[in-house]
Amino acid sequence: MDRLKHVIRSVLKDRLKIRRGETVVILADTRFSKLANHFYEETKLFSRNHFLLIIPEITRYCCEPPKAVTSFMTKTDILIMLTSRSLSHTNARSRTSQRGTRIVTLAGITEETILRTFTVDYKYLAAKSRKIADILTIGRSAHLTTPAGTDLTFSLLRMRGYADTGTVHEPGQFTNLPAGEACITPVHGTAEGILVIDGSFPEIGKINTPIRMSVKKGRVIRITGGDETVQVRALLRGFGKSGKKITEVGVGTNPGAKLTGCILEDTKVLGMVHVGLGNDVSFGGKVSAGCHLDGVLLNSTLVIDTKTVVENGILQV
Repeated sequence: MDRLKHVIRSVLKDRLKIRRGETVVILADTRFSKLANHFYEETKLFSRNHFLLIIPEITRYCCEPPKAVTSFMTKTDILIMLTSRSLSHTNARSRTSQRGTRIVTLAGITEETILRTFTVDYKYLAAKSRKIADILTIGRSAHLTTPAGTDLTFSLLRMRGYADTGTVHEPGQFTNLPAGEACITPVHGTAEGILVIDGSFPEIGKINTPIRMSVKKGRVIRITGGDETVQVRALLRGFGKSGKKITEVGVGTNPGAKLTGCILEDTKVLGMVHVGLGNDVSFGGKVSAGCHLDGVLLNSTLVIDTKTVVENGILQV
């Protein structure tokens, strides 16, 4: 317990750089109230104005919080969210960021994950994330393949890469913890080919039987595979065509992360590639959907123009 408190304290001090006069709100659902209380107790060391807000468990992805909660979110300097499912891609989170609040989300986090992934070399993590983000920004086209059968091409022309470094020191900055990825939104409508998800997927966790998705003009048009395919189809069914659009490709850069079945951590595994479906408005895109679902791929090879960024799951940059 002492080590957990020390790690949380370090995150609050170094990653958020909380100032005494700043208002800090820790928002958690009931499932994470115990862990949220640890963050709350440590926050007292840095801020005179600190609040712990507990809401009912969030049971589905991209679920907008109640209006009263959203109002509370937008009136704080720093917002730390520990919830069962991510609020990263909600309108409430976007509006709160636009108002200048610094935000950290820790959806589905565990104590074990905190101890393993929060104590990495953040200088290394940030350098790798920024370098890959720059490559994505400069790149014009991409080709993603895996041994399981993924063979996907897409354009990156005039799109901008993003580096998630885990640091939120300036107003409006936003990060997930554990941190560590570089990502980009492909040009809408350009993704073509086959996407095979064999690592993990939201609501399912680790994949037993690979999920094969046929992609045409930037959208998944067919899903085949084993029993887990039924779950994926059911999950996507309620979000229409927008929920099936390819809106993100990301590369993990956290050397402490490992594949656990928790998407928040799986997408940060060093050299792991993930592909996102659905909403991208929350990070500057144009696709408004009621979901953002990341599929994690094993042993990926990602080539940007002629530069190999990842080869068989190993970073090359």
